[in-house]
Amino acid sequence: MEFVTANWMLILIALSSGAMLAWPLVRGAGGGTLTAQGAVQLINRERAVLVDVREPEEFATGHMIGARNVPLNQLEEKLAGAVKNKNVPLLLVCATGARAQRAVAVAKKLGYEQAQAVSGGLKAWKEANLPVEKA
Repeated sequence: MEFVTANWMLILIALSSGAMLAWPLVRGAGGGTLTAQGAVQLINRERAVLVDVREPEEFATGHMIGARNVPLNQLEEKLAGAVKNKNVPLLLVCATGARAQRAVAVAKKLGYEQAQAVSGGLKAWKEANLPVEKA
């Protein structure tokens, strides 16, 4: 007990640093990102819709089978036309996952509550040896 009272500041620092390390895990568990294997499960079990938010030139070089191309800068205008049912899981993908994370925020603002980004993007998809097609 004497140690605790004498070193309360060190204990407080240790607890707060532990909380900061755990925060990304807690936040990530609430949704938003998904592994390539998790994406495959959603596609197979719940008929999730894949939307590739890369530019058309990037999309043409290779994309996930069945993905629809809606570039990030056109997402607000064109997502409703590409994916009419807002209740199905929506999987957003880009090259590495960065643009897809921004796209999740846009999709949720438009009412797609089950929107998630595929973590690592097309790169992670290919590394998991999952099928890719060219346009």
